[in-house]
Amino acid sequence: MSVVILRNQVVHYEALGRGKPVLFLHSWIGSWRYWVPAMQTASIAFRTYALDLWGFGDTAKAKDYYTLSEQTALVGEFLTAMGVGRVAIVGHGYGALVALQFARQSPQVVDRLLLIGLPWGGKKLNGRLGTAALADLAEWLLNPNDAAGEATRIEARKADQQAIRQALPELFALPFEKHLAELELPYLLVYGESDPLVLLPEAEELTPLPPNSHWLVLEDCAHYPMLEETARFNRLLIDFLNLDSGQSPRALQLKEEWKRRVR
Repeated sequence: MSVVILRNQVVHYEALGRGKPVLFLHSWIGSWRYWVPAMQTASIAFRTYALDLWGFGDTAKAKDYYTLSEQTALVGEFLTAMGVGRVAIVGHGYGALVALQFARQSPQVVDRLLLIGLPWGGKKLNGRLGTAALADLAEWLLNPNDAAGEATRIEARKADQQAIRQALPELFALPFEKHLAELELPYLLVYGESDPLVLLPEAEELTPLPPNSHWLVLEDCAHYPMLEETARFNRLLIDFLNLDSGQSPRALQLKEEWKRRVR
């Protein structure tokens, strides 16, 4: 297990590969562990890092740092500690929120963003996240017949539920459309069509996005496309990471088996 001490607290991370840096940030349910297949694929050409946010996985249960603002600050402190300069960030759910906020605060550090299941405002987030127990949320969102899902379910139980609930008020107050419209670096939004936790935005909400952005909706995927459609997700991930710096993801061609749908 790899750790770094920040603010006199243990922060857990794992790293694989060599090359340009890529940072993976997990969702509310789970930890760094469910990024393993994506890290293994990307590490052939990139240096990949996956971090447990405050209160998740094996990172310290430091209750003073459970706000979205403190989680965002953690990303900057971690990258500095690792000596990482310009980085691509892949964020999922809560991790997508943290990635977006970090990119707004430190655009000189972020080369591109892949945001999976970014809640389009608090109304697009299922209320069960703030009320149900962690074990129930894991059972609800993860496939019981999938080995990776089972590992994620076990890892999810390590989290302090306050790390989820304490950040929700900040989330509900965020002006997502304004933040995304102002973002000048390339970013790709990915949604699972059947995600019960992060509801799919309406087409009219996504179509005004600027030309440095793109969005995809994945049929037959729910909250964890990196586990539910691992091979397809990883192909998209590599295509995105292989774009030139500053290049819009709109140049990406959808694979035959990927379909885009608007409501």
